[in-house]
Amino acid sequence: MPTPLISSRLRRPLVAFAAVGAALVTAVPASAAPAAPQEASAPAAPAASAAPAAPQAVWAAGTRAYLVITAPGDTSAVRGAVTANGGTVFAHYDAIGVIVAHSTSASFAGTMRGVSGVQQVGATRTSDVPADAYNPALPAAPSQSPTTLTESNRWDMTQIKADKAWAVSTGSASVKVGVLDTGVDDLHQDIAPNFNAADSVSCAYGRPDTRTGAWRDIGDHGTHVAGTIAAARNGKGVIGVAPGVRISSVRVAEPTTSMFFAENTICGFMWAGDHGFKVTNNSYYTDPWMFNCPDDADQAAIIEGVRRAQQYAEGKGSLQVAAAGNSNYDLANKRTDRSSPNDSTPVTRTITNACIDIPTELPGVVTVAAMGNGNVKASYSNFGRGIIDVAAPGGDGAYGVYSTLPGGKYGNMNGTSMASPHVAGVAALMVSADPGATPADLRARLAAQANDTACPSDSRCTGTTADNAFFGEGQVDALKAVGGTPPPARYFENTTDVAVIDNTTVESPITVTGLTGNAPAALRVGVDIKHTYRGDLVLSLVAPDGTVYLLEDFPDGDSADNVVKTYTVNASSEVAAGTWKLRVRDSAAQDTGRIDAWNLTF
Repeated sequence: MPTPLISSRLRRPLVAFAAVGAALVTAVPASAAPAAPQEASAPAAPAASAAPAAPQAVWAAGTRAYLVITAPGDTSAVRGAVTANGGTVFAHYDAIGVIVAHSTSASFAGTMRGVSGVQQVGATRTSDVPADAYNPALPAAPSQSPTTLTESNRWDMTQIKADKAWAVSTGSASVKVGVLDTGVDDLHQDIAPNFNAADSVSCAYGRPDTRTGAWRDIGDHGTHVAGTIAAARNGKGVIGVAPGVRISSVRVAEPTTSMFFAENTICGFMWAGDHGFKVTNNSYYTDPWMFNCPDDADQAAIIEGVRRAQQYAEGKGSLQVAAAGNSNYDLANKRTDRSSPNDSTPVTRTITNACIDIPTELPGVVTVAAMGNGNVKASYSNFGRGIIDVAAPGGDGAYGVYSTLPGGKYGNMNGTSMASPHVAGVAALMVSADPGATPADLRARLAAQANDTACPSDSRCTGTTADNAFFGEGQVDALKAVGGTPPPARYFENTTDVAVIDNTTVESPITVTGLTGNAPAALRVGVDIKHTYRGDLVLSLVAPDGTVYLLEDFPDGDSADNVVKTYTVNASSEVAAGTWKLRVRDSAAQDTGRIDAWNLTF
């Protein structure tokens, strides 16, 4: 298997293995971004058989793209200023006050920032806009290879109980899911039954191209993502998480470079909102900056423009799901970025948490981390306390995520790109069951149905079993999403504070119900104690029959604050059901604290 550690824009590895005798498929590194329609005040979208509308000027070497941001509504005055100051209007989205401008003038941004009514201006690239933007070539329609593969349960689908969920619901054909990516092979035997051509588009370069086939894959990444979400349940190849919903392709990647610039992403989110997508999947970051920093004028405009477009889509009822990234990076503790700008010469720069990964760190977007086979973090997955919302299988090592590839093929990929579509599929099942659910409803339900996943013995994983830096609220559960009967709960928590005062012993109880037989030989005890001198503390677990298991007697000289730790106890001789207690003894004066929370995982 290829190593899944990536620094490329797409949230996935560089190689996929095609199925059943097909040639090895080498995936081109690429990014994906969404596409959007022009506002009512913009020129009408071209007919499906026509070429995109002619630009206002011919391409010239040195052409750069800019976001010019003004108040939402009528942008005509600012558009006039763009033209008067050496630019052309390539696209405009009046509902959010965003204009995509092109100019060859090095002073364009500075001049426009002084124009009345202009709030922000930012270059979206450090390289020239390709000439292809003015007369885009259509992606080729790949020839198709019929498959002899038959559907079978795959580890990623059983891990999130999708195979059990299908007995309850496969999703509704009235639910549209947008794949904002490198494009989708709509002719693939496992995608064609669920493909929605009427609402598919290319948003490469920042304005919608509705010609037939403009949405097709310029790589293989988008097709793989689409199959994970909604490959048809037709006896062939694979089954998606929600095989009854409809897939729309919004190609935001540009050919040759496979990059997803801010104007492409804006176009995609606007399209999603105006075309009724209930869910979109975003397995990319917006080029050329891995992190956009608000103290940089160009990057601040990118943040604001994409934020407005996402907010517009959400206001129209669309939930955005996004991959967290594949750099094994702590998104809650940002320090450096060595890979940006990726469209010219990257430099090493110092950054802070104010700098954000777009779109995954935008408000309202569901941020997804990747897991391997089992309750483990994928080695490459980004993480971060308060950043990660939920987790899902992304593949790692010998276990890749198997899905569709262009030309009727199938293969494995690893990445948070592969985790995110599992969550998008679960969200699609939820909205199929409740068509009136809002994006806020879906976010809350994704958190509620997720199976709590405890931190491993890794100091980077901070938080509790219920919500931590590696897995957020936990791994998604498709069976719970469709209202199926879940297995008995194996995670129990008490979040009631118990004061720990000087020279006393206190206890906090957890009553375990619904389990039969004995506790496991590796009972996990998660402890979150706030205390100003933990050398005072002795921690024990008390079983229902009164047996005491010492967890830790801290050395008297340990002056560190707090205990946030998971212990493993061989409790196989104890009956699981009953009241368990965490016992905390404070053996000295002066320093005090509290039991903030604790939990048991059977």
